[in-house]
Amino acid sequence: MRDIGLVISGDAEAVAYAAEFVAAAGAVGMTAHPIADGAPVELVVAVGGDGTVLQAAHLAVGLAVPIVGINLGTIGFLAEAEPEELEETVAALANDRFRIEDRNTIEVTLPDGTRGLGINDIVVEKINSQRLVVLDVEVDGEPFLRHRADGLVVATSMGSTAYSFSAGGPLMDPRVDGILVTPVAPHSLFDRSLVIPSDSIITIRVAEDRPVRVSADGRELGSIGEGDTAVIGPGPTPARFVRMRREGFPGRITRKFKLDDR
Repeated sequence: MRDIGLVISGDAEAVAYAAEFVAAAGAVGMTAHPIADGAPVELVVAVGGDGTVLQAAHLAVGLAVPIVGINLGTIGFLAEAEPEELEETVAALANDRFRIEDRNTIEVTLPDGTRGLGINDIVVEKINSQRLVVLDVEVDGEPFLRHRADGLVVATSMGSTAYSFSAGGPLMDPRVDGILVTPVAPHSLFDRSLVIPSDSIITIRVAEDRPVRVSADGRELGSIGEGDTAVIGPGPTPARFVRMRREGFPGRITRKFKLDDR
């Protein structure tokens, strides 16, 4: 019997769909229930948009189990299944017709010892909306650039479809073992993303007296000021995502963005 922990978006549609999932899972000998803190499960299923999937992915990393997302959001890059695929999804989970793909994570450390895990990204950005911040970036101890910008996004390849993409960064196949450093609204002639190996150590230093906030997957960790650094390196464990489709990354982009107009 497979024990599934559910993470459900708060809207009525997601709650109703989750009830259908529980019933369908029970009909094939699996149990599904809202996940409780620390309770052991074999699999996490997220019902909602990308925010819900990301929240569930953090829980799954902590429990060392895989996650599958069911998309009730707008685009749903992180989700694997669509709501109309309920029967197919439940059957695949019940009969082990899926594969698990590990995705690299990143971790940031602040001067006070605070740490944050990024499945999608770590963001260092301005607090005062009227002023640019000045950030010195080093990669593996080697000076790279001084960025005058609204901020910097350090993204995993999976997170390349999120904030980094909105800031003008490239899309990366999540199987690529790399990370992106993308400036946000840079006041500079150099406005390109840097693609580097996923085991790189990135040090971001606040170069002027304009404090910045640091967040991991949208969760604010704290702020740092002039002379302080945020150090970003590989995360301690990967995030494990269930895949049931045969399509590759180009096909996923085409489907999610509805680019196939043939």
